[in-house]
Amino acid sequence: MILSKEDLTMNTFEDRGDALEAKAAHDQELQFKNIARRNYRLGLWVASILGIEGPEAEEYAHSVIKSDFEEPGEEDVIRKVTADLEGTDTTEAAVRTKMETLLAEVTQENQS
Repeated sequence: MILSKEDLTMNTFEDRGDALEAKAAHDQELQFKNIARRNYRLGLWVASILGIEGPEAEEYAHSVIKSDFEEPGEEDVIRKVTADLEGTDTTEAAVRTKMETLLAEVTQENQS
């Protein structure tokens, strides 16, 4: 079977489209994992502020991950963590800064 130039061009465009879709799906999955890792570490950080240690700290960190599924974005996580930190000196601004720092860390680790 002989393919025309148009057929080859169409196959090339289709292949590029498929590759772009696969890359977008991969990038989205990687971002999801990075955010989950960030939330886990945020949970451990908050647990340490609250004096929670060991398995209870890990359990708390998992609860922070789960809180992210309540609504799109990170406001649900911020709301949970700041409510849990009520009565401490840790501000919402400090939580947001820590979240940014942790996301940068896990993203950098995945690129290494």
